[in-house]
Formats: sequence, C-alpha cells, structure tokens
Amino acid sequence: MFWLIASTVVACFMAVTMIFIRLKASKQPASVKKIILPPLFMSTGALMFIFPEFQVNWAQVIEAFSVGVIFSVFLIKTSKFEIRDQDIYLIPSKSFIFILFGLLFARIIMKLAIGATISFGETSGMFFLLAFGMIVTWRIAMLYKFKKLEKQIVYSGT
Repeated sequence: MFWLIASTVVACFMAVTMIFIRLKASKQPASVKKIILPPLFMSTGALMFIFPEFQVNWAQVIEAFSVGVIFSVFLIKTSKFEIRDQDIYLIPSKSFIFILFGLLFARIIMKLAIGATISFGETSGMFFLLAFGMIVTWRIAMLYKFKKLEKQIVYSGT
C-alpha cells in the first residue's frame, strides 16, 4: 500500500512539473532539440528492466505501449504551434492541464485495478512503457507539425 501511495504522489508531482515546464516552454521558440530530447532522456528509465522484478512479458509490453499511444492522442490534439517573427512557438492550451490530470486519474484507476493482480515491479514497468509510448508518439507528432511549419518559414523567407 505504501508503494501505491508513494508512486501516486510522485506521478502527481511529475504532472504538476510537466504543466509548469509546458507553460515556460511556450515563452521560448521551439526547436527540434527541445522536441526530441525528452523521450531520449526518458528512455534511460528502461534500465529498470535489467532487474527481474520489473520485467514484463511481450504481451504486457505491447499492451502498455499501445495504451500509451492511445493516450497520446489527447496530447497531440492540444499541441499546436504558431509562427511568430520567423520562429515557431508552442501555443499553450487551456485544456492541457485538464487532459494531463485526466490521464493521471486514468492511470491511477488502472494502477489500482491492475495492482491487485500484478506485482508492484511489473506494474511499474508497464506504466513506464505506457508513459514512454505516450511521450514518444506525442513528440513524433510534434516534430511532424514543427517541421511542417519550418518549411513554411523557409518558403516564405526566400
């Protein structure tokens, strides 16, 4: 029970941190580096799978990653860019906060449902894969949108 509460508190802290990072990011121009780096940094968390208690079978990997991809749709829909002074900026969405907390709430409900039948380590591994599937898909979509606007700047600048 302690680990369930502790991991929920950490997830809430991460969600609040994400909101502040997203709001701050909208004040500076976006770049390919700023879009690509978060999933790369997060990928180091996959080292948890070295330890047997975090390992999951391939069906669980596909299931968790797929749910993350589905969840990413909400983030993709709220991630929009605009061109200002030949730079590309992420437009802050008012619904982003609600979507982020909605996704957090859904994760907590799923964790409570799954946690009764799957060990804490496996649950942690699955939720890492869910989050990773979500952020990778979201960032790929952001990169696509960014590159599309970047081409507009190049064509209009010449």
